[in-house]
Amino acid sequence: MRNSLLQADSESIYNPLKSLLIFILFLTILSPATSFGQNKDSKAALTGTVNDAEGQPLKYATVTVNGSKSSPTDEQGKFLIKGLPTGTQRISVSLVGYQTVVKELELIADSTIQVSFVLPAGNALSEVVVTAGRKPESLKDVPSSVTILNARAIKEQLNVNPSIAAILGNTIPGLGTSNNKATNAGQTLRGRQVLVLIDGIPQSTPLMNGSRDIRTLDPAVIERVEVIKGATSIYGNGSAGGIINFITKKPVADKTFSGTTSVGLNGNLVHPSNTLGYRFSQTFSGTINKFSYVVSGTYNYTGVLKDAKGNVNAQADGLGENSLYNTFVKLAYKPNEHSEIVASYNLFRSVQNTDYINVTGKYGVTPSVGQKGEDPGEAAGTPYNHNVLLSYHNSALPLSSSLDVSAYYNGFISMNRYVAQGTAWYGPGQTKIQSFKKGVRLTLNTPWKMGDFGDGELTYGLDLLNDRTNQILTDGRVYIPNMNMLNVAPYAQMKLDLMTNFVLKAGIRYENANVKVQDFNTIAKGPNGEGSVAVTGGKIPYKSTTFNAGLRYNKYDIFNPFVSFSQGFAINELGRILRSAKSGTLESIATDPIITNNYEAGFSSRLGIVNLTASYYISTSKLGANLVDEGGFLVAQREPERIHGYEIAADIYFSKQWTLGGSYSFVEGKSEQATGTRVYMNGLRIAPPKATAYLGYRPLSSLDVKLFWVYTGSRDRFDVRSTGLYANSEGPVKPVSLFNLSAGYRFNTKWSAGLGVENLLNNSYYPVVSQYRAIDAEYVRGNGATMSLNLSYNF
Repeated sequence: MRNSLLQADSESIYNPLKSLLIFILFLTILSPATSFGQNKDSKAALTGTVNDAEGQPLKYATVTVNGSKSSPTDEQGKFLIKGLPTGTQRISVSLVGYQTVVKELELIADSTIQVSFVLPAGNALSEVVVTAGRKPESLKDVPSSVTILNARAIKEQLNVNPSIAAILGNTIPGLGTSNNKATNAGQTLRGRQVLVLIDGIPQSTPLMNGSRDIRTLDPAVIERVEVIKGATSIYGNGSAGGIINFITKKPVADKTFSGTTSVGLNGNLVHPSNTLGYRFSQTFSGTINKFSYVVSGTYNYTGVLKDAKGNVNAQADGLGENSLYNTFVKLAYKPNEHSEIVASYNLFRSVQNTDYINVTGKYGVTPSVGQKGEDPGEAAGTPYNHNVLLSYHNSALPLSSSLDVSAYYNGFISMNRYVAQGTAWYGPGQTKIQSFKKGVRLTLNTPWKMGDFGDGELTYGLDLLNDRTNQILTDGRVYIPNMNMLNVAPYAQMKLDLMTNFVLKAGIRYENANVKVQDFNTIAKGPNGEGSVAVTGGKIPYKSTTFNAGLRYNKYDIFNPFVSFSQGFAINELGRILRSAKSGTLESIATDPIITNNYEAGFSSRLGIVNLTASYYISTSKLGANLVDEGGFLVAQREPERIHGYEIAADIYFSKQWTLGGSYSFVEGKSEQATGTRVYMNGLRIAPPKATAYLGYRPLSSLDVKLFWVYTGSRDRFDVRSTGLYANSEGPVKPVSLFNLSAGYRFNTKWSAGLGVENLLNNSYYPVVSQYRAIDAEYVRGNGATMSLNLSYNF
């Protein structure tokens, strides 16, 4: 069974790719012929460019006509808006970090007016473009909570810590902080599992959550990160808590050949011995006529990690003595101005080869520390994560429709730590999760007119996904059998611009999934197959219809409120349920899906130099999958759940030199037992309150300095059990307060340097996960003061 998941996998990707290539060729030939047959009306159109003061094109600037109809600029700073009313119209252009520019133009029927805008640099906060919702749109048109992490913010955080899990944990409200490990265990979003995507390719393994999906690429290839919070019915399986979509870098448009070379060193400031690490990253990018490319390679080695007292942190699945490789290639071709073909490949590998072994401490008393020794198991981490993507875009289909279609493949292996004595199986062992996904995403968008009442558009399509996942031990024993899921999910999303300033969105998605499971035996817990249960395989059907609806009012910058309802669908933790089977048939095992209802109300506000966002949410599910310690095993409890919380974030631009910002997020959740008693959910799902803040100082145009503060509060909801110990993941959490520093200096247009210090004050602390897990071996202190120095050359 172990090999059945691997066999023929290299061939299976070619069938959808071959079909997609034929489809793309047909549409590319059809596109010029059909573009002349688009619907015409007596209204006007507006086209033009948006540049900065130096003449460089500004991508993703928002061009708005009369406060209602809007469009983002493309990679070359160009835009086109059709179907506009005639007469004098007010045109405004805005972008984060630039002053908003407004012009009044006379639009003439059946004509296209050309105009150019130049945006001066400024401190006013403005809008960004969200693409994680299948179609680019202005942030003010999205009736839900969204956090965008742009390239500049990523670069600042990269100086502090190169792990993307740490970067997101330190910046995204509602997301748990990182655990200083190669896994992202405990990093739930609003108390639920999050669906992680790379350019729309799912990285998560909801059939068996291995908690390695966030850290699946290096920050060097990320252009921005979009986090859509709360259950979403537009993406399907695994998105009960929301979406994290990594958008990879795009080619440089105005150069045939350019690149960035970066080198860096890092190590412990107070106890530097054996802690030296290094980093090298090289990127090439450019555009040649209709062809463009990005090629990137990164190697990052982390030295020995030490806590504030100089003890070696040698926890299993840790990042000490870890080697990371990331290779990224993106090729794009534009047959004409209306269409584009993009192919990309990303390989991520991160494994730990350490000279230290973990010496178990005592939870709540003494930490686990490392000492010289040899781990008998294989290197833990992510041996590989492959992503292959082929996509096609066409914006000139009949009825002014646009098309996006992509075929993808993801191959993912995660290796867990070696244990000398397993609790879930007999004897020593080391498990690994194998997951292979391939699929097709089809998205169409068609606008329509409703006269004076408003405009609208329909986004619709189909998602096809095949996910094959299992978990085995390296000695050949099967821990979780091969789960082969085929999911066909059509969906439709309607957007209405009502009465100029109301944006109504509503959608529906139908999940039609089947998971095939072969006959299997649960893993033995004693010698000679003791405790093993024979289970007859079969097919598990999952069918569900999910809905979403939201309303946003965007007339006034000072108060831009929204309300929304959205449902999420997840076949989560099926692997844990199967491996804990106590019956011989699938029908007797509770394998129902998790349907999540998310209710949210919030607003954004911009008043001069202040930008403020806030939201309150409630998330419920009639049948959750909360993991609870039962006799030393984490078992999925299928019980009703209710989670609630709130988030608030603010940014203040005092001047060109000084900026200040921060956030606060709170989440709490309970599950309802069969007796009707409601009990708190443990730390695996619910994180303690989190606050973040930053103070930015820019004394020179070439120098940026930011001081960051990350605070996690207390959470103490459980009593010790009859053994006198806390159960797994029920330990109390005490507050942690850390300061990080990031500074960047630009010598000239080619050379720049970055300096970062994590845990600036060298605080001795235990990360949140070390506290709530309540396990001796995982009671490990956080890293002491660690400095990074990076040097970059642009050409």
